[in-house]
Amino acid sequence: MTGMDARDAELKKELDATLHARRELGDEYESALVDSFLEKVDQRIDGAVDRRVRRQLAEQQMVVARGARSPQATDSWGERFGFGIVSLVLAIPLSAIGATAHLPGLLITWMGIVGVNVVQAMRVFPSFGRRGDKPEPDWEG
Repeated sequence: MTGMDARDAELKKELDATLHARRELGDEYESALVDSFLEKVDQRIDGAVDRRVRRQLAEQQMVVARGARSPQATDSWGERFGFGIVSLVLAIPLSAIGATAHLPGLLITWMGIVGVNVVQAMRVFPSFGRRGDKPEPDWEG
């Protein structure tokens, strides 16, 4: 098993344990179980983001230390594609968990997924979501 497969298997075991506990404990503990599972997912995502940020900062420091003009963005098409695929794959179990709270839970889950992807798009494409360089009109006169 590669590192990613091992983490996916571990997350699947956590989800299975959460679902098993929900069956045993009943509906009254559902919210606490879902919150606990989402906290574990958040921790896993935070750890992955921290590792990626540290790696990219180290790469940029190496480029600057070697005397290059400025650190260049290291995003490749493959990284962007991979982020999109991971986002969609994680959307499946997160949607299932969010659906336990019916439509509001599902909407909140998908707003989070869309929000993460918008932030990623703004990081990769800094002009994404910006109006341009036109000054705001002065309506006051």
